[in-house]
Amino acid sequence: MDVALTYNIKKENEPEAAVTEESAAKYIDENLISNYPERIDDTYAEWDNEETISAIRDAIVSGGHSCSLIEAGSNAYDSLRSSKPDIVFNVAEGYNGPSRESQIPSILEMLDIPFTGSDSISIGICHDKSRCKEILSYYKIPNPSFFISDGSSEINDDTFPKFVKPLHEGSSKGIYNSSVVNNRAELKREIERINEVYNQHALVENYIPGKEFTVAMLGNGKDVRVLPVVEINLDEVPEGFNKIYSYEVKWFFDTRENKLDIFRCPADVDELTYKNIEEICKRTFNVLRLRDWSRIDVRLDANGVPNIIEINPLPGILPDPDDNSCFPKAARVAGMNYTQMIDEVLNQSIKRNNLL
Repeated sequence: MDVALTYNIKKENEPEAAVTEESAAKYIDENLISNYPERIDDTYAEWDNEETISAIRDAIVSGGHSCSLIEAGSNAYDSLRSSKPDIVFNVAEGYNGPSRESQIPSILEMLDIPFTGSDSISIGICHDKSRCKEILSYYKIPNPSFFISDGSSEINDDTFPKFVKPLHEGSSKGIYNSSVVNNRAELKREIERINEVYNQHALVENYIPGKEFTVAMLGNGKDVRVLPVVEINLDEVPEGFNKIYSYEVKWFFDTRENKLDIFRCPADVDELTYKNIEEICKRTFNVLRLRDWSRIDVRLDANGVPNIIEINPLPGILPDPDDNSCFPKAARVAGMNYTQMIDEVLNQSIKRNNLL
């Protein structure tokens, strides 16, 4: 089968971001800035590196297909229209605007080219966290209470702690140690940070204090599989930092060279909690009409009830086991190597599109 791989590549050879008053750097611990200056700029945090793109391509070819690479830039439409592949394996995150993850799916829908993953509407909804939460709430799927703010209006909510994050980002982008706030002054600071650095509203949620998990989903409809649940061992978060998997923890501390023992798979919880996590993720996957695969993040509230805190319909899939990449980790525990995992995602889409 003729497969095209659509992607965005990290600009690893670009000049390093300047540490200025206008940059995100002033919100990061100054010791981290001095020790890891190359990791300050989170502009391309969601994009893939060359190693990942090569690994996906090699896995597709190993499955007996041809594979062409199409970078998801301004020439993507013309490239897809002229090549007209049988199917596209899409991992493109896009660049401009809150609907950027929907750009390639929208093009493929217009060109009537089948592709892996969710459609443009479902991806767009997941990328607008408040709209996503509204749908979950309608279906009575637990998630933290919230409001959105750009700082222009008065906030009449004194329930703390709260958790503050950008409305339209992923890969822990914009989620810093300072995102957990305990008073109005800290809340105002974080809303201003997100408005200043990312030019978007802040999503302000009631902070959920319990254990955190990330759940890899594979398949479609009633047949969707929950891969072994990954527990985030927040005890491994360095001393002095909040117990969240923040940008600092993910990209400064939990590196290939100095990997934290931060993931347990399968999760070490009682049987009922594990089952409840699986069930809430299946419901979420189908309520949001997701397809083929996704990764869903969950936290337990004070009563031990699983709450949905994030949905990623384009999960990160770093190929090296020395990288703490959750979807491949869950797949390995389920008995799949990297090639088999990619092949399974592709086959789910081939089956769904009746291309067999």
